[in-house]
Amino acid sequence: MINISFVAAELVFSAIWLFVRLIIWRKRGQISWKREAVLLLMYINIAVIIRFVFFPKAMVNGQVQPIVYDPETAFPFRINLVPFMHLFNYNSVGEIIWNVVGNMVLFIPCGIVLPIAYKRLDNFWKVVAAGALISLCIEIIQLPFASRASDIDDLIINTLGVAVGYGIYAAVKRLKR
Repeated sequence: MINISFVAAELVFSAIWLFVRLIIWRKRGQISWKREAVLLLMYINIAVIIRFVFFPKAMVNGQVQPIVYDPETAFPFRINLVPFMHLFNYNSVGEIIWNVVGNMVLFIPCGIVLPIAYKRLDNFWKVVAAGALISLCIEIIQLPFASRASDIDDLIINTLGVAVGYGIYAAVKRLKR
């Protein structure tokens, strides 16, 4: 059994992010600080997603609790591929709203930041596809953790959040013109 702390997960994510950025800087021979500032928004967005997707929202003694990897409980994977099958399987309406709204709100920044950070993502469908891919990666990474489940509902709701975010981005862009 391996306990993975929130700090350790964020440090690994930060190290990977910096490693990739260093490779890109070396390849280009220069650093565009303006671009790095925009990409920092994406970094922060992903770091927040990691926090709320992988680590329990409840704290103990002010500490974020670790996620546990246990090879004995990792299999079989907990996967739901039937849309809306478990969407309403919660103890209260508040928990349903927390799940649906929380998943959506968590991904709205992706829909805003992706077209700003990556000029090739220049339309709704490209941004939504990129956001869906980010969400799919998260669902796949969750597979070996017994306390997590990969659910098609999360993928759908997260992608809807990206679409809402892109709508906000497009509306602000249109207003600026």
